[in-house]
Amino acid sequence: MTEVEGSSIFGPPVPRAPLRVGNSRRDRFDRAAGAVGPAGLVPLELRHTAASLAIASGASIRGVQSTLGDASAAMTLDRWGHLVGDELDAVAERMDAARADWMRTEGSGGSDRRSAG
Repeated sequence: MTEVEGSSIFGPPVPRAPLRVGNSRRDRFDRAAGAVGPAGLVPLELRHTAASLAIASGASIRGVQSTLGDASAAMTLDRWGHLVGDELDAVAERMDAARADWMRTEGSGGSDRRSAG
C-alpha cells in the first residue's frame, strides 16, 4: 500500500484503504469534527445541514435529491418539503412582473386582444 501525500484537517497520511464507515468515522471524521465543531457531531447532521441550506438558498428539490443521493425526488420532497414553504405569493408576483414586461415591450403595439371576439 502507498501512503496519501500531505496532510489535512483529517490528520496525517494513512495507507490507502477502502473507505468504510467504521474506519473513516473513527480515523478521520471524529478527529476533524472534534477540532472544528461541537462534541458529538455525526455525519448525518451534516447531511441535514446541507439539505436545509440548499433549500433555503433556492435549490430545487431535484437538485437536493441529486446532491443527497436520494432514490427519488418524491423521497426528498417527503423528507424536506416542509422547508420549501408556500411559494404561491412569490410565483404570482413573478407572473405579474412577466406580464407587465410583456405588455410594455410587445403587448402595447397592437390592438387589444381582449376586445377581440
